[in-house]
Amino acid sequence: MISKKMEDALNQQINAELYSAYLYMAMSSYFEDKGLKGFAGWMKAQAQEEQYHAEKFYSYVNECAGRVIFKTIDAPPAEWDSPLAAFEAALAHEKKVTGLIYDLVNLAREEKDHATDNFLKWFVEEQVEEEDSVREVIDELKLIGNGGSGMFMLNRELGQRTFSPPAQAE
Repeated sequence: MISKKMEDALNQQINAELYSAYLYMAMSSYFEDKGLKGFAGWMKAQAQEEQYHAEKFYSYVNECAGRVIFKTIDAPPAEWDSPLAAFEAALAHEKKVTGLIYDLVNLAREEKDHATDNFLKWFVEEQVEEEDSVREVIDELKLIGNGGSGMFMLNRELGQRTFSPPAQAE
């Protein structure tokens, strides 16, 4: 059983994860419009991963006899100045999500909610990976500059990404 305060915080996190999925779908649409299908595919896989995170929180709240309450999801931006700007926005967003996860960990520890603290460990590790994967693309985009064959090759590389839920997380 989780406290009402923890239930509310986890519900806010579900909303944040769904917003993340919405944001990455908006970025995918932006890249599709720019003819960068590989970039679009990378963002779509990222959106699916965020949806998975929301479902993981959803299941946890229900397993703890809590109640999931859905709230309005804000509209994400639709335009960025460049592929680099979009990925920089993605990194800033991931850093924000990392802070939200840390806040949940702090709340779980404050409430001596060991089950939730343990549940959140997966997300703490996941955020390290999330930030690193976005930072990696940013570094490559900075090396490439404004286009050319490097952009073509990166577009092809990013298009190889697919999402499949981690087996151990089930």
